[in-house]
Amino acid sequence: MAHALACFHCGEPVEDGACFLANVGGRSEPTCCIGCKAAAEWIHSLGLADYYRLREQPAERALRTVDFSAWDRPQLQRLYVRELDDGIGETVVLIEGMRCAACSWLIERAMNGAAGISELLINPAAKRLHITWRRDATTLSQILARLARLGYTPHPLDAQSLDALALHESRSAMKRLTVAGLGMMQSMTYAVALYAGAFEGMDPVTRDFFRWLGLLVTTPVVFYAAQPFFVGALRELRARTLGMDTMIAAAVGLIYLASMYETIRGGLQVYFDSASMFVFFLLAGRYLEMRARYKASDIVDALARLQPALAQRRGAGDALETVGVHELETGDIVVIDNGAAIPADGTLCSASCEVDESLLTGESTARLRHAGDDLVAGSIARTGPVEIRVTRIGAQTVLSGIVRLISRAYAQRPRAALLGDRIAAHFVAGVLVLAVLTAVAWSVLDPAHAFAAALSVLVVSCPCAFALSVPIAHLRAAASLARMGVLIPKTDALEKLAHFDRIAFDKTGTLTEHRLELTQINTCATLSADECLRIAQALEETSSHLFARAVREAARDMAGAKKTACNARTVVGAGIEGEIDGRRYRIGRSDFAAPDRDTAHSETDDVTLADETRILARFQFRETLRADASAAVDALRTQQVEPTILSGDSQARVAALAARLNIAAYRARLTPADKLHALQELRAGGHVVAMVGDGVNDAPVLAGADVAIALAAGAPLAQSNADIVLTCDRLDTIPASRTIAQRTLRILRQNLYWAAVYNFTGIPLAALGYIPPWLAAIGMSTSSLLVVLNSLRIAPAKTSATAGDGTSSTYPIVATA
Repeated sequence: MAHALACFHCGEPVEDGACFLANVGGRSEPTCCIGCKAAAEWIHSLGLADYYRLREQPAERALRTVDFSAWDRPQLQRLYVRELDDGIGETVVLIEGMRCAACSWLIERAMNGAAGISELLINPAAKRLHITWRRDATTLSQILARLARLGYTPHPLDAQSLDALALHESRSAMKRLTVAGLGMMQSMTYAVALYAGAFEGMDPVTRDFFRWLGLLVTTPVVFYAAQPFFVGALRELRARTLGMDTMIAAAVGLIYLASMYETIRGGLQVYFDSASMFVFFLLAGRYLEMRARYKASDIVDALARLQPALAQRRGAGDALETVGVHELETGDIVVIDNGAAIPADGTLCSASCEVDESLLTGESTARLRHAGDDLVAGSIARTGPVEIRVTRIGAQTVLSGIVRLISRAYAQRPRAALLGDRIAAHFVAGVLVLAVLTAVAWSVLDPAHAFAAALSVLVVSCPCAFALSVPIAHLRAAASLARMGVLIPKTDALEKLAHFDRIAFDKTGTLTEHRLELTQINTCATLSADECLRIAQALEETSSHLFARAVREAARDMAGAKKTACNARTVVGAGIEGEIDGRRYRIGRSDFAAPDRDTAHSETDDVTLADETRILARFQFRETLRADASAAVDALRTQQVEPTILSGDSQARVAALAARLNIAAYRARLTPADKLHALQELRAGGHVVAMVGDGVNDAPVLAGADVAIALAAGAPLAQSNADIVLTCDRLDTIPASRTIAQRTLRILRQNLYWAAVYNFTGIPLAALGYIPPWLAAIGMSTSSLLVVLNSLRIAPAKTSATAGDGTSSTYPIVATA
């Protein structure tokens, strides 16, 4: 009868007269629609028929025709696709229908063989797929259509999809935990009566009554609440491997079946309370693990929600029009109301604005931005309305880059976690053998205790603590660092971050800001310093040079009438000349401003102002030191980390900066190859070396360091070679991050040490009969909970520290190891 059949691909009922037979390995398998038929035959044609053996749940019903051409439209791609170098595209999508590890297995093998795909990173827990592809070989719509043929539907990474997935998982986990909790409380109540009756002489009828009640309340715990463990065990067995779920399912199943058998025949002992307690504590541990994972992924989800869907664009005649963010173009003027989110990266056109960048940078206080400063999409305008000129849109914004970095990190597993999985697999096999040997030994010595002893060995030695110790610690560390504005794209960077003892800084843009500071005006004629500054401001009014910006900054608050230059002309590499009040002036290099009167030129930061007959003044500048650079260097010294400066700038400038920071070791006029050689010398001396940079020329140097640290405001090429990216653009997060990394490794060692001591102590005691099953369940669950709770200590204590620029931070500026 056709109506009794289930679809081979998705498991849905096949209706009468609507059966499509798929040819799978020479067999005719029933499917419910042409889409599922095509998906099943295609999966088999790819040599991936093992998917149907490995999966733990049926696939989603395949769609017959899906049009993904909209993903190729420029307006949509600007929001979700990042353009990399050499025609490479990159995006992150949510995958509907991804249910288990077999889904990940299928997607990896089916998609990696497709033309044009450079890299696929899958995070099954978060249901996210990170795709990198060559645009000249394929399109995004073709990639997503191939994914849809497998029965998985891709969605943009937006707030609605994120909320729906998180809500479903959280509700399901809470329902199972509630059922297990209620069943545990009831079964323990009946167990207390049975244990008391054993000593007081309970009659058989009353005893059997309480046992049947125990069976009644434990049945939904085993068949509903514990379902994920049985499904996981089935998946592991199909994949021909042993894992934590196999041992849990074996223990729970044996407890339940043995207790039911004893209840039916009126035997001596039942363990319904142990089964319910075992399942409840396991689910509680997994729920805490899920919450910890949410706290880590909440950073990504919250960032994804920051970018608004609409924007107010100034159109023709200065009229405001509400448009979608995808309609914005580079150069558009956008108006942001007070308290509204900034829709795209841009340059501030208004005079000033206070901007809240707390979620992006970890700064708890709004920062004051001036006209010409860059603003980041997702930031909140605390004073408004203000106007910005759009510079980057959608996937090209800093916000989207941060989301991709975190998503990529969460899709990768650290080496320690992979090693823990292999240890756990061998451990499970050993424990199963030991449980059998325990049962055999007790069958000879005292058959009445054989089952209880073997069961106790299984329960007490469940490797939950081993399995949880590494991922929970790493997730917690990643979440803590992300809240500080520190991202770790490479998961194995934590260990190196904790151990580096030398740190090399690039100078320009890393220890200094991309601006100069006017420090002194030396007048050479009768004009005052203020009068010379007004003349210089007029000449430099339209220049974008760093010297010009410093002059305008210094003259911003000057009283008196502002001068205007006429017929100004810029001489590239030399300076500017123009007329002010009928007199001609020049400002710039000495040999340009006064070629016949002063040809002296040094490599110090000085600018000469002259008229047609004489030198009027010399302006002295210096590089602006980052407000937090001194605190960061001092904190690193406190941690026994020696700093050095590797710069391509002149000897005088590097020496002056090193003196301001009290750094004894520095090198100047270095090429990238010279910097790389300097790092190799430090590493050859047995040191673990970190390198901090921000420019394109820093990329090869970062690749040669043990720990590569890039600033988020720097070049994308530098970030791509980085182990750590500072989205907060603050150097004082480096010592704080090192402290968190050290604390993470210390807690990770504690977790592993505790798991080892507990198992190697508890297993012999259980095998000898000193630990009953109910106590084994409490011990195992307590061990797992202790690991989770211990990992939650990784979050740093929030302290309020004020940096030199007046902003405050919610992390320790100086932290000891």
